[in-house]
Amino acid sequence: MTEQSIPSYICPIVSSRETYTYDMDKKNNEYIDQLKDFLTIASVSADSKFTSQVQESAQWVKNALIESGCDTAEIYPTQGHPIVMGTKIIDAKLPTVMVYGHYDVQPPDPLDLWESDPFEPIIKRTPIHPEGALFARGACDDKGQLFIHIKAFEELIFENNLQCNVTFLIEGEEEVGSTHLEEFITNYKEKLKADLILISDTAMISKSQPSITTGLRGLSYIEVTLEGPSIDLHSGVYGGAVPNPINQLSQMIGQLHDENQKITIPGFYDDVLPLDKASKAEIFKEAFDEKEFKQSIGINDIIGEKHYSTIERKSTRPSLDVNGIWGGYILEGTKTVIPSKASAKISMRLVPNQKWEKMTQDLEQYLIKITPDAYRVSIQSFQGGDPYVVSRHHLGYQAAHLAYQKTFGVSPIATRGGGSIPIVSSFEKVLGIKTILMGFGLDSDAIHSPNEHFGLYNFFKGIQTVKHFYHHYTNLSLQDSSL
Repeated sequence: MTEQSIPSYICPIVSSRETYTYDMDKKNNEYIDQLKDFLTIASVSADSKFTSQVQESAQWVKNALIESGCDTAEIYPTQGHPIVMGTKIIDAKLPTVMVYGHYDVQPPDPLDLWESDPFEPIIKRTPIHPEGALFARGACDDKGQLFIHIKAFEELIFENNLQCNVTFLIEGEEEVGSTHLEEFITNYKEKLKADLILISDTAMISKSQPSITTGLRGLSYIEVTLEGPSIDLHSGVYGGAVPNPINQLSQMIGQLHDENQKITIPGFYDDVLPLDKASKAEIFKEAFDEKEFKQSIGINDIIGEKHYSTIERKSTRPSLDVNGIWGGYILEGTKTVIPSKASAKISMRLVPNQKWEKMTQDLEQYLIKITPDAYRVSIQSFQGGDPYVVSRHHLGYQAAHLAYQKTFGVSPIATRGGGSIPIVSSFEKVLGIKTILMGFGLDSDAIHSPNEHFGLYNFFKGIQTVKHFYHHYTNLSLQDSSL
């Protein structure tokens, strides 16, 4: 497929000023050229060989914030990758919205599965995106969605139509766990005072059915290692007579779920907050085709916690999965050994009111308990995050609902996200601020996978929707304060 031009009809410009006009073809292509420039920077935060590109990306963001109309924009170094902060103060008496995003991206591997260079952006038409989609690493997660906010802000400034204060907080470590961001927001609480946080790093149901993510699952992540013999042993000489760490670790992992796919860690479900009837009814408004779901990921059947639907299992129920397992000989050919040790990475997705630190401790204690005396067990825990939920009665949600309705012509559905953005719960804990998640990507956009892409329709609709959000949020906030 060849690179396509950008249809001018994608982005009808909305303005309250009759004198405000755009050459839409020129402006749309200018935006895409700018986003392409952003996407060419290989800002892979997980790999140290890309450190200079990560820093280059931070500088790019700073420049973009200044050019879009921020009064100030600064790069703040951390012990890891830098954080960029920009501000625009209209009036200290007006509400302040803080936009959070990240400029770092996932590694592009495996490169052989990409149809084009992951850091040479190209526009191609697809069945889902006949208007065209931008293919590149970071196109949807999160550079494209972050750029929506920069351009919406820029247009409001140009129109003289921004009615609230705006702070941008853009980091370079989201894809490696936002390692230094909580410390940063703790140290800069005064500068980060705001009434609401706005994030576009999630998806909506479809191009014709927008949705607002009202909750995210929390995350706990560990690595467990089981050791037996001091060295690898000949399986013919020792087989059947000595501990085999892979055999035993596999058995232990098998004990983490029962026959109904319930997680067996003692007390695991004690703190789970049941979904209220209204929220459950809302998530079931989503049209879900189980056959299509299975076909889309190449599975023959669904498996999961008994008595719950697939939608609930992947968004509002906790889960536990092995993310990787290794030990012994795994190269080509055969080598008959009993390995000296075996390891596995295990993650849990958590729901309100489960706390990631407690759940991590409970998992560690359970694994230690079920480890036979013949083995030595060691466990490393990684940074996690608590679940998050926001009420549909919150002013920010109401403003987002009105904005999507205006732009797409249909009411958005309130959904729960199965993934995690750990910093969202930290924002609430440290800054006392709620977050509204206005995603414009699609589940089919292949984030974290080869051939990641972002539809141009979604990109330009996102700009319109964010502009409407600011208008509605300011009006609702001022009305609320006057009561």
